[in-house]
Amino acid sequence: MTYIFQILPALLSGVKLTLGIFAITLVGAIPLGLILSVGLIPKPKSILGKAGKSLLEGYVWVFRGTPLLLQLMFIFYGLPIIGIVFDRFSAALVAFILNYAAYFAEIFRGGFGAVDEGQFEASTVLNMTRWQALRYVVIPQVVKIVLPSIGNEVINLVKDSSLVYVIGLGDLLRAGNIASARDVTLLPLVLVGVIYLLLTLILTFLQKRIEAAFSYYR
Repeated sequence: MTYIFQILPALLSGVKLTLGIFAITLVGAIPLGLILSVGLIPKPKSILGKAGKSLLEGYVWVFRGTPLLLQLMFIFYGLPIIGIVFDRFSAALVAFILNYAAYFAEIFRGGFGAVDEGQFEASTVLNMTRWQALRYVVIPQVVKIVLPSIGNEVINLVKDSSLVYVIGLGDLLRAGNIASARDVTLLPLVLVGVIYLLLTLILTFLQKRIEAAFSYYR
């Protein structure tokens, strides 16, 4: 127990950075993914032309088709070659937001596809604009549909945040690795695993509560 209390401050410092990346990524990626999904939905629902939709599909293909670890390394180590420089934390945020926005865009696109076209037609009869129909009629239904998938991605995000070690950020896993290598013991890594399990347990509980709050809308 004495040893645990000795390394706990370093682990908690790593948790703080992990949660920071997690929270900012969600705040940036979910709205961005929702906006992008509006351009990805098929005609006649789509509000973008063919060129705009193709561009969005290319973005989603690149960021879903390449490893997040590679994207982190490219943004932090590769972009400076052409004069675009990010500090470590900003590089991690850019990579995570762009990556997860692509996944969220596809999730929301699937949600839009599950909403019957008649919803749009009924909104038109009520003299709603397309944006009003999306905001007041379609998006509430989409949110209910995609909640389980969004929840799974949110839980994955907590674990994926450990990838920032590759660009030298002191997250939870890095703090555990340093303590484990220094003291030649696996106990810090066991504690890291316990902390990740607690974080995912909390998120799973919140996900179920949110899904229950939307259960009235069937």
